[in-house]
Amino acid sequence: MGDVLAGFHAAWEFDTDSVLIRFERGIRTPKLFHALGERRIPHEALADVTLAPGKRGTVVLHAVPRAGADPLMEAAAGQLKDGCDPYRLVLPAERETLAEYYRDELRAVLPSSEGPADRFMVDAPQGPLHFKAYDGKASFDGKAVSFRWFWTGASSAKWKAGDQTFPVSDLSGVEWRSPEIFDGYMRLIRRPGSVVQPAQADQDPAAVVFGLGYGPVHESLPFAAAVLATVRARGATAIEDARPSGRRDPADIAERIRHLGELHGAGLLTDEEFSAKKAELLAEL
Repeated sequence: MGDVLAGFHAAWEFDTDSVLIRFERGIRTPKLFHALGERRIPHEALADVTLAPGKRGTVVLHAVPRAGADPLMEAAAGQLKDGCDPYRLVLPAERETLAEYYRDELRAVLPSSEGPADRFMVDAPQGPLHFKAYDGKASFDGKAVSFRWFWTGASSAKWKAGDQTFPVSDLSGVEWRSPEIFDGYMRLIRRPGSVVQPAQADQDPAAVVFGLGYGPVHESLPFAAAVLATVRARGATAIEDARPSGRRDPADIAERIRHLGELHGAGLLTDEEFSAKKAELLAEL
């Protein structure tokens, strides 16, 4: 492919294995698009591509992401307004035929995978990241999330707990509630059994609350997505590291064969026993 389809606020570049979405930096472009800059979406991260009428003489080409493939959309959990959805390309209605062509072309190269993705396939926003919530400043350096409380907004429970730092290794996820919804917040989900977290975000030292312009979508959502992606990546690595290997260390095998040779040479193992044990060890390589 390799073509480019430009719409309002974004342009899609079609590559052989992905779609590169470049967002404009115009005055009317949503701030979330400014923050994202550009995103490469592998074909395997998409479930479908649709085309539908838009508002005021437009059509909307929509690349539908697979569940679990994009940390940004996973963190957003369906709370983004249509105008801020990075997977929607709005075009003038007179370009509908061209949009249909690209919809069909893209559908033709999508893999037949069904169901949620087993890993994130789209890159999360890069750190270090930080933003100001209503009750504190949140920072993420790629290894730990830190909350520094503001005396003008933090609850007494948070002041009593003091400023907080949470290593990624202590987390199991992130919960983001849009600041455009009543009682918005971002909560770090602690690993099961580590601590009982208060139900109210303003009482939870592992959460920051939004409001009065603090914690806007274009700052808090990329932050939450970056933390979520790092938590998931670390969890996958930990599981992989803990999984027993199907093969033994060659150096260990060689050392055991050498020891068997000494026993055989000393007459403690017969030729048949030595050969059988040696074959068992070699089979573990």
